[in-house]
Amino acid sequence: MLFAPELLLLIGSLVLFGVCLGQGNGKLAKNISLALAVALGVLSVVTLQSKGNMFFDAYRIDLFSQIFKLGISLGLVAVLVFGSELKGLNKEMRPEYYLFMILSTLGLVFLVSSVELITMFVALELSSYSLYLMVPMRDDHSGLRVQMEAAIKYVLFGVLSTGTMLYGMSFIFGMTGTTYFDQLVPKMHMLSGSPTAMLAIALFMSGLFYKLAVFPFHFWVPDVYQGASNATTAFIASIPKLGAVAILVRITTLVAPDAGESVVNMLMVLAVCSMFYGNLSALVQTDVKRMLGFSGISHAGFVLLGLLTLKETGFATSMYYIAGYLFMNLACFLVICKVSENGENVKIADLSGLYKRAPLLAFTLLVGMMALAGIPPFVGFMGKFMLLTGALNEGHLSLVILAALNTAIAIYYYLSVVRVAFCSDPEERPDVQVDIMTRLVSISLIAVIIFMGVAPKQLLAIASSAVRSLL
Repeated sequence: MLFAPELLLLIGSLVLFGVCLGQGNGKLAKNISLALAVALGVLSVVTLQSKGNMFFDAYRIDLFSQIFKLGISLGLVAVLVFGSELKGLNKEMRPEYYLFMILSTLGLVFLVSSVELITMFVALELSSYSLYLMVPMRDDHSGLRVQMEAAIKYVLFGVLSTGTMLYGMSFIFGMTGTTYFDQLVPKMHMLSGSPTAMLAIALFMSGLFYKLAVFPFHFWVPDVYQGASNATTAFIASIPKLGAVAILVRITTLVAPDAGESVVNMLMVLAVCSMFYGNLSALVQTDVKRMLGFSGISHAGFVLLGLLTLKETGFATSMYYIAGYLFMNLACFLVICKVSENGENVKIADLSGLYKRAPLLAFTLLVGMMALAGIPPFVGFMGKFMLLTGALNEGHLSLVILAALNTAIAIYYYLSVVRVAFCSDPEERPDVQVDIMTRLVSISLIAVIIFMGVAPKQLLAIASSAVRSLL
């Protein structure tokens, strides 16, 4: 039972591989993938309180890992439902597309339970390589082949960050003589005064900064978001970030709270650069996906605010924030996938008069954008408020002021999208048809975003107890 979610995805991947051997099995592959995603969510709930080590203690099942697996499964269900039409993807490629999506999810599920460096690296690469293949699967109806450029950039930056991370791992292994996190933490704390140890942790973090799109590992983001199909971008923009935060929390525990000033300073600089670069670049975007890409860079900066406290409450708040970001982002991508007629990218102008063309989608966009902007009573506001409070309690006043300034900048471009959707006429644009399953997902996302915003105490308590097991 400890390994049930992973076993399910492994068997499901083999079944999908068999489906890929035939022709015209896209619908069957979609149904199998959706069933796997729902079953993964159920098994994650069933094993939520399970504890145990497997594979010579390289793999750990605990509350921390199972919370992330639940978030990954919920995100996967949402993407599979509202991206089910796979507009912009050739029909003959669809079975392989679903296979790679499930394999990437399998890699992320392995990742959040990995407590040994080599196991973690293999899981990270499994999740990444599947995404490298999904990005160029978009069809060529536009004739621009932007998906190929996006895929090449994604692979090149991915290889670079992977090499840097491996270099950091080799330093850590050389200094400690072990690859197990349980043994690494006390040994790294003893070495916390060593510049080499801090450099090793910084290099190690770089591979996860790439996944999370932290400055300066962000250069792939706008082009990949714009070049990949809408459903692929929805997946890349939300679910892998959960795995990145899970491992970043584990890595940050290697830093001794009383001697990690250099790492804290590094995280502060990266957080500020990510916020300003992301928000200022997003101000001038006309493509909604590209804008959300730049906004994702700024949100990565906010996640770092929790990590740099080096405390349980900070780690728990970062977990809460990235979970909220998952649902906020998915709400926006749901609207993009449905407004796009043939899989083309959606410009901000294409959302004109959405309140008349599809009222539920317009309301979903309103909630998603206002939550991302940090407006109450949504989860984005509560997450940012607690992250800023935690950083202020640690004495980082200037950092909090800069982060608050960035929140004000972000409000402008998020609400400009809402203004177009609610305060302009549809002109000749047709109504948007929304099926019953998409309506259910849309209402569920709205409910979760509001619930997480108005009742954060219980969720933070769960996150804190999960982090406590790491410390």
